[in-house]
Amino acid sequence: MRILLFFYLLLIGLFVGYVYNYQTTDSIEREWSENELTGNMDETYVMVTFQVGIDYWKRSLKGFEDAAEAMNVSVEYRGATQYDVDEEITVLEQVIAKNPAGIAVSTMDPRALNPVIENAVDAGIPVVMFDSDAPESEAYSFLGTDNYNAGVEAANKMAELLNEEGEVGVITQPHQLNHQERTQGFQDTIFVEYPNMKVVSIKDGRGEQMLSKAAAEDIMREYPDIAGIFATEANGGVGVGLATVANNRQDLIKIISFDTGKGTLDMIEDGVISATLAQGTWEMGYWSLQFLFHLQHDIVEQENDSMPLPRFVDTGVTIVTKENVDSYYPQ
Repeated sequence: MRILLFFYLLLIGLFVGYVYNYQTTDSIEREWSENELTGNMDETYVMVTFQVGIDYWKRSLKGFEDAAEAMNVSVEYRGATQYDVDEEITVLEQVIAKNPAGIAVSTMDPRALNPVIENAVDAGIPVVMFDSDAPESEAYSFLGTDNYNAGVEAANKMAELLNEEGEVGVITQPHQLNHQERTQGFQDTIFVEYPNMKVVSIKDGRGEQMLSKAAAEDIMREYPDIAGIFATEANGGVGVGLATVANNRQDLIKIISFDTGKGTLDMIEDGVISATLAQGTWEMGYWSLQFLFHLQHDIVEQENDSMPLPRFVDTGVTIVTKENVDSYYPQ
């Protein structure tokens, strides 16, 4: 009888333990589900850029959209149609007036948008920068390439291509911070590391193929022995490529470009452009949305001295040449 009673008590104990464990696990799962980080489709985040029609922004926007899908929120894409800072200011003001849940901005000028960004933050709208920073603004974070280091990478690759000697030039956008940093990294590295090389000319291509082509032709006329040209953005690289082909110099001048638009990749395939630097553009868009969502939902505070989200996120670069160019075409 005592043995039977012992087994009854043991079975009851096991049953009670099972029920307790089941209810505890179910409670934890329900709590996790209820606190899952998702928003709603009425919550709209906006990406603001310039030259909205160019291919470059597509990967960043895709990352922004992918993050929005994961968080169950909506996104819009707005921007200046031209390389015009006043137009971008107007667009940003229009976006702020609609009181979105957050704004990710890439600016062509490191200071011009600062007052408008401050207005957004004062209105309680989280703002982050991506691709091109406004470091003195009230934006919470910058997500993009370490552009100075990208210039260093370009200089080292150019030195490799030219056996560390020769005259080189730069086609850039001198009023835009990310291009200033790329140019500076390139110049500094050539000056310090490669005494038999010299940066002889820096010209403004304004991010347009034909203006960059004309700038490259000016360099070729002014410096007949030019051996390499670094273009700090994609349209510039294609423009420089067109200039070398038009002047039958494509076998004599090494070109390093930026980004992975189809025109750039095709010129690498054809041997006109020697290399380009691929940025983590999808990552810029994806993490911009994630940061904005965290700020909007008070998961972090915009004015928190402990900075739970970093002020700068380096999304990295990769050198693309003829050997690996196929993997950068859209699949």
